Amino acid sequence: MTTARLSLYQKAENELYKMDSSVKTKFYDFCHQFRNDPDHPSLDLKPLKGDSRIFRAKIDRSYRALLARAGIGADGVQQWLVVAVRHRKDVYEELSVAINRITGEIEFVDLGVVGQSVLQRAGVQLTPAPEEQAEPTPAPIPAAPEPAPPTASPLLADCTAEDLRRLGVAEALIDLALSVTTDAELDELIAGAPRLTAEVLTGLGSGMSIAEVEREITQPAAAPELEPGFEDDMAAALSRTAVTSVDDDIRNVLAEGDFRAWKVYLHPTQRKIVKRNYSGPARVSGGPGTGKTIVALHRVARLAAALPPGHNKPILLTTYTKNLTADLRSRLSSLIDPDLISRIDIKHIDQLAQTVLNENTAPGSQRSLIDDDKALDILREVLFEHDEQRWDAEFLFDEWEQIVLGQSLATRQEYFKARRAGMGRSLSRPERAVVWKLLDQFTLRLNGISRETWAQAADRAARYERERARKVQVRAELKEEIGGGDLKHLDDNSSAMRYLSHRYRHIVVDEAQDLSPAHWKMLRAMAAPGPDDLFIAGDTHQRIYDRQVTLSTVGINIRGRSSKLTLSYRTTQEILDEAAKVVDDRPYDDLDDGTDTLNGYHSLLRGPTPDFVACADWSDEISGLADALKQWRAEITRPADDGTARDPSGTMAVCVADGDMAGRVAADLELKHGITTAILTKDGPQGGGEVHIGTMHRFKGLEYQKLAVIGASDGILPRASLAERYESSDPKRYAREVRKSRNQLFVATTRARDALRISWHGKPSPFLPV
Repeated sequence: MTTARLSLYQKAENELYKMDSSVKTKFYDFCHQFRNDPDHPSLDLKPLKGDSRIFRAKIDRSYRALLARAGIGADGVQQWLVVAVRHRKDVYEELSVAINRITGEIEFVDLGVVGQSVLQRAGVQLTPAPEEQAEPTPAPIPAAPEPAPPTASPLLADCTAEDLRRLGVAEALIDLALSVTTDAELDELIAGAPRLTAEVLTGLGSGMSIAEVEREITQPAAAPELEPGFEDDMAAALSRTAVTSVDDDIRNVLAEGDFRAWKVYLHPTQRKIVKRNYSGPARVSGGPGTGKTIVALHRVARLAAALPPGHNKPILLTTYTKNLTADLRSRLSSLIDPDLISRIDIKHIDQLAQTVLNENTAPGSQRSLIDDDKALDILREVLFEHDEQRWDAEFLFDEWEQIVLGQSLATRQEYFKARRAGMGRSLSRPERAVVWKLLDQFTLRLNGISRETWAQAADRAARYERERARKVQVRAELKEEIGGGDLKHLDDNSSAMRYLSHRYRHIVVDEAQDLSPAHWKMLRAMAAPGPDDLFIAGDTHQRIYDRQVTLSTVGINIRGRSSKLTLSYRTTQEILDEAAKVVDDRPYDDLDDGTDTLNGYHSLLRGPTPDFVACADWSDEISGLADALKQWRAEITRPADDGTARDPSGTMAVCVADGDMAGRVAADLELKHGITTAILTKDGPQGGGEVHIGTMHRFKGLEYQKLAVIGASDGILPRASLAERYESSDPKRYAREVRKSRNQLFVATTRARDALRISWHGKPSPFLPV
């Protein structure tokens, strides 16, 4: 019979990831024994002298578990929270457990992991726990940076203790925070601080005002309502704290590796977005690495858990590309059990459109898909046959996709009335008549060979789905008129009509910024308008296709139901600072009628400043890249303290401007420098090489520990042909194309987690901050 219930604090979980597998196994055995009998003599459970709520217990001769009492559960069982796992020489009395006054969560503070410089400045001397003082070898004092001169001004001189308290800084760290005088000391303090404290101090240290931190960090993380006396109710606080249940899956947690924390952990700001009940469509935005995708996945998990029993699939999870869909499926599988996964339809947007078309097309009459390059060749033939030289094929193809298909225009009269905002070159009524005639001939040519583009397929699917939604609405209105009676007498002979309904109850969209108007119209028609119908995650700074959509124009109203994430959990601040310069400070749309910026976007992570490398020629650039990759490989594979070495495969990547360059880089690295590679495709990396190589489009949704961008030269980013074609003849089109190129480079640079290297030969790209 279980006499104690154990949970694992997130920081303790992170510590365990880094330990030897033998320690992980012993920890699991310890948990099993503790649950059955926490007072067993072999565990030697004893309170520490610092905080009376903290105990230490033996895992083995060398390691100790630090635990906090967390109240009595609803079933009467004592709850314990493992807050840390320490070597016996690193167990100190300066520990505290408290309930955060803002989030209502349990917070653990261990001054033993705070930098020595900070402790010395504050006059704090660590005291080893009495039970551990008999160690034959005293704990070594880690090297620390020299403290700043005593006369140096505090870094947070504009803040008071009450300010930090109001912002949610842990009580045990307030005095320390007010004493630091350098960025290095603040980083030392942040490294061991609880999550909200770390975010607040990072924001203040980066120059955000107290009001900005309160608005963008503290308020979004605040618990809705905390009952009086919440500071002493550990059981209630445990229910608000992100923990892992040791009873259920600790073996899997310890075996899976440190990426699990990113896949599963929700910051309070994110958790509020996930758990909120929305009256209609909702959207979450945020820069790269802020956790939009994990919020979307947790949203799916929450909706699935609330489904009534059944075997249908009332939830759709969709995104733009095939490889991203596979990643979403894999990550969702770690959040929910297989029975619930079976209730979720996981398809990329074009696959979804094909499903609709297959259902509505008679056998043998399906149209084959044609890629845009081949479709452009057909359009050029039409222009040649009509001896039309006023417009090039690219302009007309863009007009067809953005205006005709984007607005679902079926007649010439509709095209005459259509708005063309943002399209650049204006068209008179006579010119529109000629354009319509040419596009009509182009469409007929495609129909004649039973081919259609992806954009056409999406538009047809949207029409079918909207017609289905219309029929569902008509039936609902008729049923209401007759008081809920049977409508069989109004149906045709097919049973399908009697059971017709919307495809989904809930739809969750990731990477929403790249969907076209037709995609949105199709999705809107697939779910009945109502509570929690659509949940949308995206960032317009990462839009890599020229598809600007105002959601309200396609029937999706997100007003009052939008949230923004500003903290990156993936990329270092140094990389973010340089990446933000790529997209400059011009406003971006917010998928509706407003604008979006990267203001307040920041990271808790620190690392080296990105390298910008000018090279003499292509050979020099490849040689420099090869040297950097070899150095990175040595860093990644350097043996850990326990002697284990990490496999570098898939941790490094090289990003290029186009597919031809990708093949050239791969050949040069393998043949000239002996570096194995794998090319990124729509189906994932092809080949077993250590270094992944791909175009900027292919890096969408991916991340790497270390990443290099090569060939970042003027004339390549952006392509010289863009300027030649549009800079003078169609300035607005040119500006759109340049912004798209900037976005692609922004996406590429923010795939790097720890290290970023950008190189070029000749003149550097004007997008680079050099």
